[in-house]
Amino acid sequence: MNILKKPLFWGIAYGAALTACTVYILLDAFVIPRTYAVLDTNPSFGAAPDSNGSSYVISQSQPQSDSSVSENGETSTESASADLSEENLSPVMTENSYSDGNITITLNEYRENDTTIYVADIQLTDIQFLKTALAYNTYGKNITQKTSEIAADHNAILAINGDYYSARSGYVIRNGTILRETSSNGSQEDLVIYQDGTFQIIKEADISAQELLNNGAYQVLTFGPSLVTDGTVLVGVNDEVGKAMADNPRTAIGQIDDLHYVMVVADGRTSASTGLSLYQLAQFMQGLGVQTAYNLDGGGSSTMYFNGRVVNNPTTHGNKISERSVSDIVYIG
Repeated sequence: MNILKKPLFWGIAYGAALTACTVYILLDAFVIPRTYAVLDTNPSFGAAPDSNGSSYVISQSQPQSDSSVSENGETSTESASADLSEENLSPVMTENSYSDGNITITLNEYRENDTTIYVADIQLTDIQFLKTALAYNTYGKNITQKTSEIAADHNAILAINGDYYSARSGYVIRNGTILRETSSNGSQEDLVIYQDGTFQIIKEADISAQELLNNGAYQVLTFGPSLVTDGTVLVGVNDEVGKAMADNPRTAIGQIDDLHYVMVVADGRTSASTGLSLYQLAQFMQGLGVQTAYNLDGGGSSTMYFNGRVVNNPTTHGNKISERSVSDIVYIG
């Protein structure tokens, strides 16, 4: 009798251990928060790897706003000081606009492909007004906060959700600091925002995070794919992110001209707003005159915040209009 029971006991024990291990792996991947570094509330520029090379101690220095990136990736720096407006103008705000002498934002609403699309047209005097922020100012894993909460914490005028770096692999450079330099895979396309305000799409297989920083990278966002380059749509009709549905809420960012940008958020997955395919999103941004456009985290994460309020209708499955907590935002402020 004992001989018959022993295999059963060990089988149950093995099954229980396997289940516990699987549950822990899932919790570690999607639930358990882990802190790797706490960032200063002011943007910092430059970083040094810790002893194991996986997280970074933040150091302070100032961006070189007049650096330029040539076609071969080399950087020349003419001045370390930003050519900012000396006038301390009081902001002029309406429900759909903001202007203060250094920042001009106009918010417009479009209706295309049975979808409501929100577009913030942005003109800056210096790239330092385009910033990123992490949930609770913390670089880590499974550390999330609502877009509106992160935006309010940083006195953002305008904000959209970012790339949800903590749920993905790939480079993470924020406000001129390397936070993660491990490449995800050879085909990963990143958006690089340089200190001169230029947008560029790169593949991680072609260049390291440190080389990007040396070339003047200010922000590196890792989601994708690239939607538009040199004014040309790059995605096909059937292209999609992973196994996502064809029509989704979307978030994207693009550059029209020097220090002239757009942030775009499309509602989706509801009877009032279907959502966009990547191809539809790319076509729409091309129609805005965007020369370089990049797809950020979408779905339930897609959120736009402007002048103290969420202006779109974030939803995951269309059951309820509510914000999803995310790991990071891109904002103007």
